[in-house]
Amino acid sequence: MLSAAAFAAAPAYADDPGGTGDTKCGTFFCEVEVDVPGSGGNGGGSPAPGGSSGGNGGEDGGEKPATQRVCTYKKLDPQPPAGSLDWEGHTPGDGAVYEERCTYNDGPSPTTFIRNVWAATPPGPAAVDPAVLARQAVDRMVLRGPEIGITPKPGGMGLVGMPVYLWTERGPETYGPNVASASAGGVTVAATAKVAKIVWQMGDGKTVTCTTPGTPYKAAYGTKSSPDCGHRYAKPSTAGAGKYHVAATSTWEINWQATTGQSGQMTQTRQSAVDIRVGELQAVGS
Repeated sequence: MLSAAAFAAAPAYADDPGGTGDTKCGTFFCEVEVDVPGSGGNGGGSPAPGGSSGGNGGEDGGEKPATQRVCTYKKLDPQPPAGSLDWEGHTPGDGAVYEERCTYNDGPSPTTFIRNVWAATPPGPAAVDPAVLARQAVDRMVLRGPEIGITPKPGGMGLVGMPVYLWTERGPETYGPNVASASAGGVTVAATAKVAKIVWQMGDGKTVTCTTPGTPYKAAYGTKSSPDCGHRYAKPSTAGAGKYHVAATSTWEINWQATTGQSGQMTQTRQSAVDIRVGELQAVGS
């Protein structure tokens, strides 16, 4: 069985030194495959460090896990001078030279190798998707349903035909704006969420759609209707289940902008609910 070993080397392009494996050399780096006695095959020879004297070295008789490698890259600043072997035959301005750090974890302890490499484009992980970062930013926000304000108050009693005012308390978590950001791979996305509308299901089969947070009721308003978000019940709740279940659903509109110049929009909804009672004014005979 062949196992991989890596060696730092002087500038050279060597042949297979042992004739038993394959050697791959770059300007300053060689990767050599060599036979390790006892690592597999017929089980002969002495065991490799940490291995067994026979078989293939796996606890369950299977193959050893494949080498895992993690590499990071950093552009050299300043870049090597023209003619440097680091350019691998290229000239300054034709791509760039990067410091490569690769960590191998196939042994008892991780091993890190460092070398300079030339690349036409920046090496490393795939480009970051700003839309993914936008979702991460939104996940960091706390977006709630409306903090419901309503007349009559839950627990109290309203009257048929009287104005019902609907509103939500304003705040970053209940109405916006709510701002968060996420970054990765040199890209940052900033997202801003605001409530675009609130749909009120009044429990009597009627729906009220409001594009404002609504107006809190004051005694001075008397029997005037809400100027922007209100309702009037035509029947008492006692005629049905004894109460009206009022559900308010906010639609959050989220706009995001990336440092790459890309932008986008998404929406999310949140809901809150309360129960109210509405009675009918009874005339009392003399």
